[in-house]
Order: sequence, then C-alpha cells, then structure tokens
Amino acid sequence: MSNLPLFRDPWAKREAWRKSSIFTNRVMIRNLFPGFGIAVVAFTAYVVADNMFFSSQKHETHHH
Repeated sequence: MSNLPLFRDPWAKREAWRKSSIFTNRVMIRNLFPGFGIAVVAFTAYVVADNMFFSSQKHETHHH
C-alpha cells in the first residue's frame, strides 16, 4: 500500500502562498518598521558623539 494521502486537496496550489516565508509573524513585524534598526544605530552614534565632544565644552564655560 502506498503512502499517498487519501484526499488530494484541489485548492493546494491556490493556498500555498499562506505557507510562504514572507507571511510569517517574525517577517511581518520586522517589515512593520523599515529602517528602525538604522535609526537606532544613528541615534546612538549621535548621543555618544554629543556626550564625548560637547561635554568637555560645557564644563569649560562658566555662565551665571
């Protein structure tokens, strides 16, 4: 006896897109905010540069 399924789904080709990797939850959430990772890196670099370069200038000037 063969291991073929008892029922063949006539709609299997039309439903195959649902099992595609494009529609997984991880990919959907990652594509929800495109560029978010780049923005986080850019903002972090800005904050580090601001604290390193401009913190020394803030302490040198004495304003009342």
